[in-house]
Amino acid sequence: MTAVVPPPRPVAGLLRVQRLTRVEDGEELNALFWRAGAGWRMVSSAVLGGGIAERGWVLNAQVSHGYRRTDPARHLADLARTLGARGPGVGLMTAADVSRYADAHDSGVEAVVTAGLGVRGWAAAPAERVRHPAAPGTINIVAALPVALGDAALVNAVSTVTEAKVQALLDAGYDCSGTPTDAVCVAARTPRPGEETHAFAGPRSLWGSRLARAVHAAVRAAAAEA
Repeated sequence: MTAVVPPPRPVAGLLRVQRLTRVEDGEELNALFWRAGAGWRMVSSAVLGGGIAERGWVLNAQVSHGYRRTDPARHLADLARTLGARGPGVGLMTAADVSRYADAHDSGVEAVVTAGLGVRGWAAAPAERVRHPAAPGTINIVAALPVALGDAALVNAVSTVTEAKVQALLDAGYDCSGTPTDAVCVAARTPRPGEETHAFAGPRSLWGSRLARAVHAAVRAAAAEA
């Protein structure tokens, strides 16, 4: 008997981000907020909500260039609460103006990217060039897939996103692999009974290739505006 795999859930408008503005210490700062809702598992390197877990929202908040707070996770959680966020979510931050974001999609996969490239370089820089702390100029990448991914595939997706980011930066004319504080969040659907959970998300897999193209297009567009 041939197994029948349910079709992917509707894909239109997965990443419907809200652009928001706030004032902190007299400075007008922007933020992007995605109310994902229930039914999402996310893998992230973000300061708030990192790791692999069920998450219901994503906040990408601009902070001042002279950011000095030592509790960024708490800061992001407080900001999310003021927006009405409930339950666990993911919080990213950057000194870049997130209102100048870029988005792209490919066959159901969507990506939203903000890029601050004032502090950039190669990941494997010589030790004497490594400086701490790094400035908060950052490439933040949020991507969403309309299918379920296993844990290994979620990790694989982060690798695919990173490879696509570097390719896009080179294609945009930048001589770097990114910034010291780049962050990523990949959201995939929570597995449901009778629905396929994909085991791979590398750049030559079905969904990984779509993810790579969407991220590449969004990073390249964001880098051109940075």
